Amino acid sequence: MKTTIAITLAAIAAMPLAAGADDFPKRTVELIFPWGPGNAMSASQILAEAMSEELGVSIPVISTPGAAGTKAFQIAMNKPADGYTILDGYVAPLVLQPVLGKADWTYADFVPLHAAFSNAFAIGTAADDDRWANFEAMMNYCADHPAELRYTTGSRNNLPHMVIAKVLQSYDCVAQNIPYTANGDAMSDLKNGVLDFGFINVGDYQQNGDDYTIQLVLSELPASAAAFGGAPSIADLDVDLGLSGLGPMGWNWWLVRKDTPPDRLEILREAMKAAIERPEVQEKVNALGFAALEWDWDQYDEIVGPVAGQFEAMGNALKWEEEQLAKY
Repeated sequence: MKTTIAITLAAIAAMPLAAGADDFPKRTVELIFPWGPGNAMSASQILAEAMSEELGVSIPVISTPGAAGTKAFQIAMNKPADGYTILDGYVAPLVLQPVLGKADWTYADFVPLHAAFSNAFAIGTAADDDRWANFEAMMNYCADHPAELRYTTGSRNNLPHMVIAKVLQSYDCVAQNIPYTANGDAMSDLKNGVLDFGFINVGDYQQNGDDYTIQLVLSELPASAAAFGGAPSIADLDVDLGLSGLGPMGWNWWLVRKDTPPDRLEILREAMKAAIERPEVQEKVNALGFAALEWDWDQYDEIVGPVAGQFEAMGNALKWEEEQLAKY
């Protein structure tokens, strides 16, 4: 009998991180992802797989696109607050849609496990366009030739349009935003000189980097500039654009419902932190053009809180752009 007890105690001591006060988790933990398949989902799957190894249970990534990401949030909020549902909290449904009045929650209605990834974007010109020596020279030209330059961010009034409008306003640059329904058409027109500059996402740059000159990476993070081949970023400018932290780029934190039991929350936090710090995880997401974020859960309010105010300033920049273009 003593031998049996000793073996049992040894087995308990060797149990993985999943062994909490109530033996949580006992079954699959779902990650609700707000977009369709693509690089962002691949990055989340890499991290989910590593976190599942930490917990000892499966973590499938459930794609639930719709309503600019808010459908996923509504589904997650209707699940029990038992720690078995994690929300992939991307910036658009978490902060932007509430600022636009299209969702009735705030970031404070959720509790974080850990920051996940940045998904930065950039302003680029065609690779053979040598009219300007750098981004600031292009902005000076734009200020002297209002409404002459044409650019695209894909659809109008999306996050890249808001960010770029704020940048242009800072330089008194009035340029025309040309909408596209297909990103491929926009990139083709940029490369063929129909457009003067445009929004370049990191995935497109990773695949077609030789087609573009990256004028400005819209992120302060060194890892984001590295993802664009070490191009200049907003951190290199002498002008305060009012864009700092997470405001000017795509990003996500993994979240759970606010009323999740504290002991289960702690287990999930420890598992995610261990997973995202794995070198192989960071190497894989870097290959996708994403950068792992180091911020832990206790920095959530400090980092995410200012983003709503920045989005409001970006919304004002869109109005400024419309008002200025109406003059020409």
